[in-house]
Amino acid sequence: MTFKIHIVSLVFILLLITPLGVIGQQPNPPGQVKNGEKTINEAYLFAHMYHNDYGRLYYSVSLDGLHWNKLNSGKRVFEDYKGHPDIVKGPDNKYYITGNTSDASPDINIWVSDDLISWKQHAVYTPNLKDTKGYTNALQRIGAPKLFYDRDSEHFVLTWHTPHEEGSKSDPERYWASQRTLYVLSKDLKTFNESPNLLFSWNFGTIDAFIRKVDDTYYAILKDETYPTLFWPTGKTVRIARSKSLLGPYSLPSDPISPNFREAPTLIPSPNGKVWYLYYEQYPGVSYGLSIADNLNGPWFQASGYTKFSDWDKYRLPEAARHGCMITISKNEYDNLIKKFGISKEEPKK
Repeated sequence: MTFKIHIVSLVFILLLITPLGVIGQQPNPPGQVKNGEKTINEAYLFAHMYHNDYGRLYYSVSLDGLHWNKLNSGKRVFEDYKGHPDIVKGPDNKYYITGNTSDASPDINIWVSDDLISWKQHAVYTPNLKDTKGYTNALQRIGAPKLFYDRDSEHFVLTWHTPHEEGSKSDPERYWASQRTLYVLSKDLKTFNESPNLLFSWNFGTIDAFIRKVDDTYYAILKDETYPTLFWPTGKTVRIARSKSLLGPYSLPSDPISPNFREAPTLIPSPNGKVWYLYYEQYPGVSYGLSIADNLNGPWFQASGYTKFSDWDKYRLPEAARHGCMITISKNEYDNLIKKFGISKEEPKK
């Protein structure tokens, strides 16, 4: 008996001190620039809110797309902004950010900037939701407007989600399950050339949807807003739909990329341009997750984070950061943002 115990103890010790035991952690995420490799994406901006100041605008930046440091000592960077920030760069090399004061507000506000530092009002768009074909029962609610510029059609696409049923104390999820993604097109984000339309043909709840194009395929990254059950295990997860056309028809969404109860996805290419980093929030305000793939069709794997062990955490965001968008920026823009706002270096916890 004693001999068996000694053998088990010896095996345990060997696992701790041998390479087999040491390499138990996840390897570093792919996509970083190696010696002699060209940097495709020099820097990144994360425009977001904080848990204790929901709906206001804050900045964090990164050079590797994995480790983020807050700007402006964690204070607001633009007092006029309210909403779930989403930024796009237009064909004029100006940046546009969209938001709304609340889901109940009828207006979508758009600001413009040359440098991501100074913003000025660009337009206020008030969609007539009752004009949406096949969705005449839409409530006057606008959630999380987002922007995409399509170079092929030379149009901006403005998307948001709108419900068609009120919730109740006995069934609050009815409201969220009734959310549908709407869109309009614009050449200049001042005039919008049509009434809102449904982006997807499938009849289940979607929110936080945004569009990206890679090669000849359009991808709609979205949150499945149906509540998760054995009948609907994909509920409250981040999924991806595909189309050969900007406005669809889009395929049924993929299997979940995230666990359940994740939302507000945001997507960036890695520094070497060969890998995709897809971030999403575990709500309410708990943490961010990160899934990684070398193409948007997958397969995806989840990186290790928020373990409180520096040798296990492969990415790091400011504590209590919530909903926002990440975009690529130049090193010069990164330097100018730091010069204007200052940077707070966050060291990993040991």
